[in-house]
Amino acid sequence: MRPTPPTNYLTQLFSLQGRVALVTGGATGIGRAIALGLAQAGADVAVVTAHTDPKAVGEAIEGFGRRFAPIWADLNQPEAALRVVEAAEAALGPVDILVNNAGIIRRAPAEAYSPADWEAVLELNLNALWRLSQAVGVRMLARGRGKIINIASLLSFQGGIRVPAYAAAKHAVAGLTKALANEWAASGVNVNAIAPGYITTDNTQALRDDPERARQILERIPAGRWGSPEDLVGAALFLAAPASDYVHGHLLVVDGGWLAR
Repeated sequence: MRPTPPTNYLTQLFSLQGRVALVTGGATGIGRAIALGLAQAGADVAVVTAHTDPKAVGEAIEGFGRRFAPIWADLNQPEAALRVVEAAEAALGPVDILVNNAGIIRRAPAEAYSPADWEAVLELNLNALWRLSQAVGVRMLARGRGKIINIASLLSFQGGIRVPAYAAAKHAVAGLTKALANEWAASGVNVNAIAPGYITTDNTQALRDDPERARQILERIPAGRWGSPEDLVGAALFLAAPASDYVHGHLLVVDGGWLAR
């Protein structure tokens, strides 16, 4: 007969008590929702932002009884990754959870897509993610544990329309997630990704403002609605918590059924 788990077994599986999380782009949208979710599960949270005042998210995190550290940084600058990690650790301690959420999208027909837009999207959505993963990963490897959660996309699987740089970057994020998992899993570092569907954020505002595209998208979503940033919190908590200790190199799709259609 199997032993009966302790009554607090599920709580332990999803508890982040004593953990430190670093969330990029954590002042708005998906990043904000995840940062708040991690704090409610017990983590202290450092939020990286380039433009948005993180005061409101900080007050919410501290309202949960957790410590908060705002970090202003332009992640497009190659030297920013190490500075961000050092700032987070100086304020809160060693980073146990990294959420690579910061990203942008630029829309234009492929034949007219500008070199500047291509470089801007790849720099933040892929290169900055890589630099942060490496900077945090080397520390996690030394401690023998850690969780890295990348924000991928449906366009890690599909090509999209009028977003060639974004699709290229998100396909690369999927590959990098698997590559890092292959190398780091045996050392206790979990690298996984969440692939959101169509979520109501600033990045999708242009689609929601286009009646035809908004209708086409909604008609394909089996759930019958666009997702909200809060719809991603459960997936993030799972990948950040002990519950996912044997999950490596996985892309967890949260899309209202889009890919099943």
